[in-house]
Amino acid sequence: MGDVNELHQRWCIADGHADSLMWNRDLCTRSDEGHVDFPRLREAGVKLQCFTIVTRGFPFIGGFPVFAAWRGWPREARASEWTRALWQIERMEAFCQRSDGAVRVATSRQVLDDNLAQGRLSAVLGVEGGHAIEGQVARLAELHRRGVRFMGLTHLSNNDLGGSSFPMMGNRGLTGLGQDVVEEMARLGLSVDVAHASERTLEHLFSHPTVRFFCSHTGVRAAGGGWRNLSDASLRVIADRGGVVGIIFAPVYLGGDSVDDVVRHIEHAVDVMGEEGVGLGSDYDGMVPLPKGMKDVTDLHLLTTALLRRHPESWVERVMGGNFRRFFQSTLGG
Repeated sequence: MGDVNELHQRWCIADGHADSLMWNRDLCTRSDEGHVDFPRLREAGVKLQCFTIVTRGFPFIGGFPVFAAWRGWPREARASEWTRALWQIERMEAFCQRSDGAVRVATSRQVLDDNLAQGRLSAVLGVEGGHAIEGQVARLAELHRRGVRFMGLTHLSNNDLGGSSFPMMGNRGLTGLGQDVVEEMARLGLSVDVAHASERTLEHLFSHPTVRFFCSHTGVRAAGGGWRNLSDASLRVIADRGGVVGIIFAPVYLGGDSVDDVVRHIEHAVDVMGEEGVGLGSDYDGMVPLPKGMKDVTDLHLLTTALLRRHPESWVERVMGGNFRRFFQSTLGG
């Protein structure tokens, strides 16, 4: 493990998805709760972590305000999907200010490169589900101004933008509003996260000529696992457009609960997309367990070790973060 930790400190380890902000933990303080905070990310050698903003919960319950109250969110922050989004952005801003220069939101290629040079963690902000803008396309510019650099159109249920991949949602496509949102995202330079998009929404999205898309967290369908995994055809389109697919760590989508199951999905995705197309999309703090033996991000070395048994260092470095580094260097702007 010593050698692997040395590699982690040298490489740009990157991860496409953590839902840590919704839990209202102090990310500046090391905790035994959850999967991620700034001290544990640093210990694991992570240099780039995507933090996603969640504003709506499980599709049939509408329970997110109850969850937020349980986690101690202030009442005014819980009031609407838009206020929930802004509050989480403000929390991240405050955490970065209190981190003594250890963490900074990466809003441009220049900031990302500077963070890497200075040994700072880059936090990349994304929104999980376009319902957060509450139908107001002009709010995308506000999100961009506040440091958000990607958004998924849907989450666990259909919304006014398009269809979710969740079972029994009817495989709906992009709505007129959804098409307007994609146009504005392309104009602003916001990437689209396809993680929870239905097949028909994906088709509509993939036909857009300029918008950048990637997948922050998913399994791959041909390697087994759950309902929302991407098909080989979708993987190819994402790769052809320079996107990266983050492989999820959640056993329910892997069809198994070991680190080797993560490896299986990574290897299939690389077979389809090539070495440049695949990264990590853990879904840390996303209400799903990690594989056996992984307690939190500090156990990431188990995956690196498993990959190094089967692949050259340069291959593993790309998957462990080099590809997401390249993707965000080309999409953050500036």
